[in-house]
Amino acid sequence: MSYLPRISGRACILALQKAGFSSIRQQGSHIVLKKGDPFTLLVVPDHKELDTGTLRAIIRQSGLSVDEFLKLL
Repeated sequence: MSYLPRISGRACILALQKAGFSSIRQQGSHIVLKKGDPFTLLVVPDHKELDTGTLRAIIRQSGLSVDEFLKLL
């Protein structure tokens, strides 16, 4: 398993936006991101620090590998 750094929700959102995701709405501290092809919908909590399991689940749902995600940071 690749090492995942402790990052904030904002840093995660910025990396996903570089991968083609766009923010469509926010409800409370959760931001919903969308990508068109293939259609993918992600919910990212806007917390100071994301848990490792939460970040790994977001990366898996986005369709990126951990190494690809780390390059976007």
